[in-house]
Amino acid sequence: MGRRRYGAAVEAVRRACAAPGRERDLAVQAVKAALAAWLAWAVVGWWLRAPMAFVAPWVAVVLVESTVYRSVAHGLQQLAAIAFGTVAATAGVLALGSAMAAMALVLPAAVLLGSWRHLGSQGVYAASGALFVLTDSNVSVIGSGARIAEAVFGALVGIAVNALIRPPVYLRNTRAALEDAACEAHDILAAVAQGLREDEWGGHHAEEWHERALRLSRLVDQARSSLGWSRESLRVNPLGWRSRSSPGQAYDDAVAVLDYVAVHTAGVTRTVMEAAERKRGVARPDPRVAGPYADFLHRAAQAIHLYARTRFGDGSEEELREAVGKLDRALNALREQLPGSLPDDAEALATHGALLAQASRLANQFPREAQLEE
Repeated sequence: MGRRRYGAAVEAVRRACAAPGRERDLAVQAVKAALAAWLAWAVVGWWLRAPMAFVAPWVAVVLVESTVYRSVAHGLQQLAAIAFGTVAATAGVLALGSAMAAMALVLPAAVLLGSWRHLGSQGVYAASGALFVLTDSNVSVIGSGARIAEAVFGALVGIAVNALIRPPVYLRNTRAALEDAACEAHDILAAVAQGLREDEWGGHHAEEWHERALRLSRLVDQARSSLGWSRESLRVNPLGWRSRSSPGQAYDDAVAVLDYVAVHTAGVTRTVMEAAERKRGVARPDPRVAGPYADFLHRAAQAIHLYARTRFGDGSEEELREAVGKLDRALNALREQLPGSLPDDAEALATHGALLAQASRLANQFPREAQLEE
């Protein structure tokens, strides 16, 4: 276990040094957080020698967030929470003359405020701000004001560092996530097509295909989440207005198409798996149907591959149109072959009907997406 973890850590470092990616982004954000803390401490602790100087670097380091927008939003929430806790605790100590008595009154209110939805995840800092005051041996209005000012300065430093030094943008991650999902969908359909064509598919192969198809939905979900991160990363971002490839409608269309592809691919593999294992009385597809169906799946895999290349790579709309045309012809051939190949068997009818229904739904995802925008 220890060796595997060490190997994974070494591999992550290698990837961070080799090429842009998630590992390098994390490393850059870590360095930026450390720099923000150092700058805040250099000003407040080393130069101004403030009595509670640690507040500034503490706030600065936690506000080097994954996006500039999140740094600003969380910074405002955090400052509001710290200010409330600090003011409430200071007023309680000065009014009651006892930190213990003030703690009994102020902390429940600060913790309760922490669950207020408008403060989000930063609500916990209300209780932290109150505790800094309540555990101080010398409580004063001036000292509490200085503490709030230090928090404000730390927030400004953290936000500025995150916004001005390589502000995070995640469009590359979104494109990679979509390409990964499309590649996996292509590989699954190609594997099923080859197995049906060569009549070399059993329960083990079919179960493996279905498990991969179920995981495909999770890849699409990751792409959808990454798309949200990409759009958020361009908000309040000094480099956002210069981005030439902001995630537009093409990304939304790709997520929608791949989502449907994942659903219908899982339907195909489920039917094949049940037929292979003869579950619930499901019959194996007739060889006269399996061949045309394998050809259809092969064409569908090619269309998915070209769709991803056209949207995010070096593919052409003409190639995609041609692939969709071949997919439609394969579907029509399957529809023509099916009536004359069906045995007088209710179970076989159910299997062939399910496969044809999934094929039609799968093919319907491409024609409207393949039109060249004039």
